[in-house]
Amino acid sequence: MSFPASNADIEPCLTVVMPVYNEGKTVAEVVARVLAQRPVKELIIVDDASRDDTWLQLQQCAANDPRIRLLQHPQNQGKGAALRTGFAHVSAPYVLVQDADLEYAPEEYHILLGPMLSGNADVVYGSRFGGSMSHRVLYFWHAVGNRMLTLFSNITTNLNLSDMETCYKLFRSEVLKRFTIEENRFGFEPEITAKISRFNLRIYEVSISYFGRTYAEGKKIGWKDGFSALRCIIKYGLFR
Repeated sequence: MSFPASNADIEPCLTVVMPVYNEGKTVAEVVARVLAQRPVKELIIVDDASRDDTWLQLQQCAANDPRIRLLQHPQNQGKGAALRTGFAHVSAPYVLVQDADLEYAPEEYHILLGPMLSGNADVVYGSRFGGSMSHRVLYFWHAVGNRMLTLFSNITTNLNLSDMETCYKLFRSEVLKRFTIEENRFGFEPEITAKISRFNLRIYEVSISYFGRTYAEGKKIGWKDGFSALRCIIKYGLFR
């Protein structure tokens, strides 16, 4: 199995879908880093009714690169709703979710694309908890919560993922056409994991770096989202 050594080895084949909400401090840098990666054919950005200067910055970014497609929600709905909007407009053969903060490294797209381009995978998850890649040391209980949610998800899906809640999820575009995302917020993660587990798909996991941020730095997910994720694990894993 031969994987590309860097993003420079890959022809444009990737649609990156980026949900954005109040990320004025980081969004321009993230957009620049995404577009600097050779595999990126298009970048679909869905602004989920940001209240800061995010939309203005996005318009300035889009004026400089035709690969950017901007979409906007008139009211804030959540990450899942933004992804649902973005997924409806993809055109490349592979689709990746990218957050608008600086927690994940676009320079590692080739790691995610490796199993896909070699013909071995239909879905690839980037794990923050496996392998030897670097990650910032942060909240103990947040890490425990992530691992417990992944465990509960695995119990209902019969998968052996190490990081169900990861942002970096890569799909063949035809996979996303098999179902509709129902959850509007962070429940997207367990929902889509449960749904892909029902199809005869080849699911891979690769190790990625993780540069987590604190709540003071803008992290949005909280304990309420953890309970919502548990609800979604039960709803989509046991009763669908």
